[in-house]
Parts: sequence; C-alpha cells; structure tokens
Amino acid sequence: MPGSGAAAAISSTDTGGPDGLLGGGDVRALAEALGLRPTKQRGQNFVTDANTVRRIVRTAELTPDDVVVEVGPGLGSLTLALLPVVRRVVAVEIDDVLASALPATVAARRPDLAGRLEVVHADALAVRELPGPPPTALVANLPYNVSVPVLLHLLELLPSLRSGLVMVQAEVADRLAAPPGSRTYGVPSVKAAWWADVTRAGAVGRTVFWPVPNVDSGLVRLVRRDPPSDVPRRQVFRVVDAAFAQRRKGLRAALAGLAGSAADAERALLAAGLDPRTRGEQLDVTAFARLAAELPGPA
Repeated sequence: MPGSGAAAAISSTDTGGPDGLLGGGDVRALAEALGLRPTKQRGQNFVTDANTVRRIVRTAELTPDDVVVEVGPGLGSLTLALLPVVRRVVAVEIDDVLASALPATVAARRPDLAGRLEVVHADALAVRELPGPPPTALVANLPYNVSVPVLLHLLELLPSLRSGLVMVQAEVADRLAAPPGSRTYGVPSVKAAWWADVTRAGAVGRTVFWPVPNVDSGLVRLVRRDPPSDVPRRQVFRVVDAAFAQRRKGLRAALAGLAGSAADAERALLAAGLDPRTRGEQLDVTAFARLAAELPGPA
C-alpha cells in the first residue's frame, strides 16, 4: 500500500477540476511519492491533461450500464474519468506499485465511486479471464510496446466486448484502421478487421503525456461485428501472416510454403477468385477467409 508520502500526494489539491481528475502536478507528485520512474520497457507514459481523458470518455460513447476494461491504468488519469459514467471499471495493471496504489488514489479522490473499481494485478497478455460481469467496452491508453497484441488478445478473449476506444501510437492507429491497398495496410489491419469495424477517432499530441514521448498518439474506435466467414480464425490468420511475411512478392510465391508449391498456391488463388499476382495488401479480410478455405489448414 502507498506510504504516507504517497497518501499525501493522492489527497493533494488536484488541478483536473472538481471531478477529482489528475492534472500534471498531481501526476508528478504521485509518481515521486511512489518512487516511480516510468520505464520504456512497459511503455509508461502517463496522461497529465484532464481535458484529454474527458475527451476520450466522451468519444467512447459509454452508457451507465457499461462494464469497462482498462489496460495499463497507470496512476489513474483515465480511470478517474471513466468511473462516473459506467457501472464498473476493471483495470488490468502489470506494475506492482501502480496496481497497489490505484485503489487508494480513487478512494481519496472519488470515494463515492471507489466501489465501481476492481484492479487486476496481471499482465494483460497473460489474462485468461476477468472477475465480475462480462465486460462490454475496452477503453484504454494502451502501452505502446504491446498495443496490438493486447488488443487482439482481448478481442479474442472477451466476446462480450461490443465496442472499444483505445489510444495507441499514431502510426499504429493508422495501421489498425488502414483499408486494403493503402501504404499502411498490413497484418494488424486484417486481424483487427476480423473482430470489428475499425476507424480512426482523432489525434492526441505528445505534450499531454509525462514523460513526453517522441511520437504522437491516435484514437482508434472499434465496433464489434460477426466474423466475416465460417473459416476458422486460426486458419485465416495463418494465411495473413504468410502473405505479409514476404510483402513484395505476389501471393503465388508468398503462399507456396503453405500450399505445398507455387502451383498449388496458384490453384488455391484461382479457386478463391483471385489473381495469382495479387499481393496481400490488396485483399480485405473476407478475401483472405475465402483464400484460406482453399488452402490446407494448420496441422
């Protein structure tokens, strides 16, 4: 639990306004009191601007019945903004100090909402279940270094998630929301599209973080939809990985290993109604599923 220095920082006058949100001074004071040094290894960049977290919550279009999963809550900037508008927040935090301090921060700043928070001290990539009612929304400032794996893992793990709004590195946001044929279209674009309709939802400048990262951020909105095919996801993703592993090659050559030979890959492409010279970046997720149905499945 936080010591006396941390407790004093937690209960200090905040600069985020009467709603108890954290301002820049609060974030730095909390970090100092906790002896916390943000690490690049865990992608720790804490939001210091209360208006930014208000904007994220507003853009997420949450309802009072929503159960929200937040990954990497850090010092609680976004958590404190989420709690007033939803039924429950399940915050997944890997850092020992942060996981321990977050309940105390919420209890000090918004004691009326402390009962809505549950902290899960775990690596989000290793989580296999979450406590309480099924979550309905994912809202998070995802750690930059694991943002795509965490997002895809939670979309698979939690079928109850119907929407999401995540903040990621701007370049990653572009990749997630990219359409087929665009320069940034790739594996993350196709795999995210398997689970949801994905769109950009705005930009976030680097100056609202501490420490200030050397890149800007972007907001990505996800709206869950049914898978585009009955072909098993694992089988489709295997084809996607192979198609983009040799991006400059046409699919006839890129899929030769999976198919058994280039000739077999060509037969599968033609059976799926695709030109063998097509490259992976030209196919949407539905076309990949159609192609996967014509190729040998995983052993």
